[in-house]
Amino acid sequence: MKSFRIGSLFGIPIKLDLTFLLVLPLFAYLIGIQIEPTTNILNEIWGAGISADALTGGMTPWILGTIAAIGLFVGVVCHELGHSLTAQRYGFPIESITLWLFGGIAAFSEMPEDWRQEFNIALAGPIVSVLVGILSYVAFVVSPDVLSGVVTAETLDGIRFVLGYLAVLNVALAVFNMVPAFPMDGGRVLRALLARSQPYARATQQAATVGKIFAVLMGLFGLLVMNWLLVGIALFVYIGASSESQQVTMKAAFQGVTVSDIMTPAKDLHTVTTNTSVAELVQRMFSERHTGYPVLENGRLVGLVTLSDAREIKPVERDAYTVDEVMSTDLKTISPDSDAMTAIERMQRDDIGRLLVVDGGSNQGMETAQDYQEQDLVGLISRTDVMTAFNIIQKSGAMDVMSDRERQPAD
Repeated sequence: MKSFRIGSLFGIPIKLDLTFLLVLPLFAYLIGIQIEPTTNILNEIWGAGISADALTGGMTPWILGTIAAIGLFVGVVCHELGHSLTAQRYGFPIESITLWLFGGIAAFSEMPEDWRQEFNIALAGPIVSVLVGILSYVAFVVSPDVLSGVVTAETLDGIRFVLGYLAVLNVALAVFNMVPAFPMDGGRVLRALLARSQPYARATQQAATVGKIFAVLMGLFGLLVMNWLLVGIALFVYIGASSESQQVTMKAAFQGVTVSDIMTPAKDLHTVTTNTSVAELVQRMFSERHTGYPVLENGRLVGLVTLSDAREIKPVERDAYTVDEVMSTDLKTISPDSDAMTAIERMQRDDIGRLLVVDGGSNQGMETAQDYQEQDLVGLISRTDVMTAFNIIQKSGAMDVMSDRERQPAD
């Protein structure tokens, strides 16, 4: 879902996903209806002496619930900042921190493959959460002395309820995140420890397997107790483990492989010219089973036309339109000597199925066709090319050789 920026901390953009706006009122409600039992727990374990009756009348539960929910997510931001600032210390830029349905996510531009770095980055978040919990507890303890006579007894009880709640929840957040369910923090610690004595890709696969097992158990437990939030977290963990395992496996498989190694060369490409009619284009797409064609004019690349472009023209009018009128000139390009993994990541990031390979093309891939009038189209790399190459690498055993190459001795 769409996210929007609300500010920045230490130069890192802080964003809110729209799902956060849905879950915040839910958390405020759940905290509000649990004020009395939560207060009883705080009184029992810490001798807080908070009057539950003073906090359960009128709008007070919902006000306290909202403040505590916001405080909880502030703690989540601090948790993610722990990861982010530690990563920055190792030279890994952080694109953003986003609050969403299941908490927070720090978007790394690149994940560390050194086990020590990942170990420290993974631990930094839970450590910060524990520190936030300790600070909340200290404030909870000293607040009667500091605020006595400054605020009413009812207000003081409300403040201490929120502080006590945040003290417990932030420590609980740290403990929960240390469950070895990759890609949670505990799972990343597990991968770091496994990567001490074996290839990074293999350590990722093993940590991901453990993560999936925990996700299934977590999901089953959530169903038994009818806790749908826990079920949602389990699903997120399972999908995250599968996705990152696949990404790391592909990165290992394509180590040392360039775009030119797996692209379809220009001589084998199906192309169209600017004066090709849209009707002829659609017919060729049907017969040749292609959904995208580079567009050439006098042998030079000038655009790209896809099935989506052709569909914008009504069938009865397709004879009257040419490719020149519907093609895209905002091309996504890449150079033939770029890493294959760079091409894969760019296709995923831009949600496109193919990249045009241009001699001397920009690594950013954002130039328009006009910028390439003097450049030659040397090929095209598609998701199909990528998957075909990946399957060949896997079946040929080349990936095992690459994994052995990246093995690091244990320290």
